[in-house]
Amino acid sequence: MRYVIVTGGVLSGLGKGIITSSLGRLIKCCGLEVTAIKIDPYLNCDAGTMNPYQHGEVFVLDDGGEVDLDLGNYERFLDKNLTSDNNITTGKVYRSVINKERRGDYLGKTVQIIPHITNEIRMGIEEVAQNSDADVCVVELGGTVGDIESAPFLEAVRQLHHIVGHDRLMFAHVTLVPVLSVVGEQKTKPTQHSVKELRAIGIHPDLIFGRSQFPMGQDTKEKIALFCDVPVEAVISVPDAPSIYHVPLMLEEQGLKDYLIERLDLQANGDSLADWRKFVQRIDRAKNEVNIALIGKYTHLKDSYISHIEALIHTGALLNVKVKIKWLEAEDIEEGKVKKPFEDLHGILVPGGFGWRGSEGKIMAAKHAREKGLPFLGICLGFQMATAEFSRNVVGLAEANSSEFNPRTPHPVIDLLPEQKTTTDMGGTLRLGAHQVLVDKGSKTSHLYKSTEIYERHRHRYEVNPDYIDRLEEAGMKFVGRAPDKIRMEVFELEGHPYFIGCQFHPELKSRPNRPAPLFVGLVSAAIDYKKAKDRKAKRSGKKAKGKKAKKKK
Repeated sequence: MRYVIVTGGVLSGLGKGIITSSLGRLIKCCGLEVTAIKIDPYLNCDAGTMNPYQHGEVFVLDDGGEVDLDLGNYERFLDKNLTSDNNITTGKVYRSVINKERRGDYLGKTVQIIPHITNEIRMGIEEVAQNSDADVCVVELGGTVGDIESAPFLEAVRQLHHIVGHDRLMFAHVTLVPVLSVVGEQKTKPTQHSVKELRAIGIHPDLIFGRSQFPMGQDTKEKIALFCDVPVEAVISVPDAPSIYHVPLMLEEQGLKDYLIERLDLQANGDSLADWRKFVQRIDRAKNEVNIALIGKYTHLKDSYISHIEALIHTGALLNVKVKIKWLEAEDIEEGKVKKPFEDLHGILVPGGFGWRGSEGKIMAAKHAREKGLPFLGICLGFQMATAEFSRNVVGLAEANSSEFNPRTPHPVIDLLPEQKTTTDMGGTLRLGAHQVLVDKGSKTSHLYKSTEIYERHRHRYEVNPDYIDRLEEAGMKFVGRAPDKIRMEVFELEGHPYFIGCQFHPELKSRPNRPAPLFVGLVSAAIDYKKAKDRKAKRSGKKAKGKKAKKKK
């Protein structure tokens, strides 16, 4: 097993997750197996109870783990399904050590940060690496060097380096190379100080990634190499890119792949980024555009919907179209703060969320799409709010709602899952992970998935109330996807509508660059058709108006 440990300096938000993912992709393209670990130094056991405004999207894995969004990037770049063990947090580590202490595993010993906490971290990394059957394990250490909470993790990876040896482990450090507008020169001092702090705790970086707005000049690379004691070829420029998918190609152009193979003494079994390059070219070459509105609750932080963004990019590459996202805050729609929110759209996407805020705005979006024949995809809460809208305005249940938002509603068409009624803890208690969904043969959904049996990831407490299924279906909302028990509704399709689909699961979480989420493919395909029909109609109207004008002039 070989290890690449990625640390960050100067400030957070430099893109360590994308660089880590890109490193993994470069190694994978050499015919080697790669796994990835994200270390988060917060005290939460997982990301499940965090506010999306603060932490971004909560990514859900097949095993039900609620993890950091960077694991979503790892899965997309490595085309590999990870587990909750691939996300190590301070909360997990301390909980494990305290449980061992209570059990008596350390009987007679004083339990301390070193060696007990650091050993727990190190063993967690090694266990994931060995169980993965991978050739290389890439580890991203969250936070910034110098943070108090990161200290035990840095010490743990220092010890890991000492144990496995220099030939089997390398350190990569991501820093900022700013340009002061006054002098217009790339400054290396922040990188020098960050590396100095890293070396003070016993870690000597083998590789330095310089994040900047523009590519680093050769003189800047040479200066960093000299002052940080690394070869010039180990100083990699990572300027702003058109998309995150350009980064592996950018790193390859600087010879990073060959440096990694040589430094870790690996034997490459292949050498191709061809498929990745073709995917990126499809993104770049797409000329036609469609406008998809994303009706969210956390749109002020785009990272809250990162998997939806990437799924739309994957789909656009497949269908040779650029998907332009119109960000609409659901609360602004219901309060009338946005004039003509649904103007110039070719499709609407209503993603998940928690809490009553903005729920009526999502219902308004579903109503508009249903009435205007606009392509619509509702996911999780979007699925539930579209069901509530249909119940109110088509079935005639005027006060239909989710019992989450109105416990006294006379028509709780969305209600708490039976197993959730006795649940008191909040963390890790939702219906989580990959579950089987049985899809009706001949439905749009089965056509898109090319299967009548699928497995998709879930994250919810509420579901469609079985007491209302018959009335909803009689009115035209057909539930074409169900759980094996036939009680839980998973997918609906609206009769007579070009594309109006809702799903209780999260298809965006399993979307991959060369295998876009099927329901997103359906949405964007329908949006393309909707735009073409709209353009044809406008063209005919224009010709007709022009003809009338010419006749009048004559």
